[in-house]
Amino acid sequence: MSQITRVGGLLCLSLLLAACPRPVRPPAPTPTVPPTPAVDTRGATIYQVNPRASQLSVLVFRGGKFSRLGHNHVMTSHDVSGRAWVHPEFARSGFELSFPVAELVVDDAEARRAAGSDFPPDIPQADKDGTRKNMLKPEVLDGEHYPQVKLQSAKVGGTLAAPEVTARITIKDQSREVAVPVKVTIEGTKLSASGEFDVLQTEFGIKPFSVALGALEVQDRLHIKFTIVAEKR
Repeated sequence: MSQITRVGGLLCLSLLLAACPRPVRPPAPTPTVPPTPAVDTRGATIYQVNPRASQLSVLVFRGGKFSRLGHNHVMTSHDVSGRAWVHPEFARSGFELSFPVAELVVDDAEARRAAGSDFPPDIPQADKDGTRKNMLKPEVLDGEHYPQVKLQSAKVGGTLAAPEVTARITIKDQSREVAVPVKVTIEGTKLSASGEFDVLQTEFGIKPFSVALGALEVQDRLHIKFTIVAEKR
């Protein structure tokens, strides 16, 4: 394996929480968002998510002076589950979603092609396997104790044609609220929602992976893209 391949493989050790293979000193405790109150869906139309028709992608970007030696990465889930509900009083609409971290697909070639020219599809399988193993370790996503990433509606405003959504995202034991631009359409019994937004790893108390004093690093910013399809229950 060439030096460039080994260095490029290092960047694969990041997913949402900068999946580096060595332990990282735990961050200082930060306040978490209070739990979401029980949801009252009376009067709302409820839609159940179809996982196989839905997709969530996480784009991870290289950084640092020697970033050209690394790779950008795409992590995808076709296992998003949950529900959404639409109420005649639109502010009472919402959603509850989750996906299993153990089922995340690392650098699928087709997903990389779809992500654009910054994501060439030729990532060695050994690097993909190493990334998946490391991202589930206790110091990273800790898949054994925290098997799910959760997304819930914290606030809904606007209208169905122009929704204004704030989502509560929970990774491990850290929750943060993020404004999420989203387009929602309802056709017959099917609801579709799509959009994209950024999160910062440090907002979840995670230090992005870096080597050589930051000469090669993973950017703090992660870009999330999603298409959720749900059927009327």
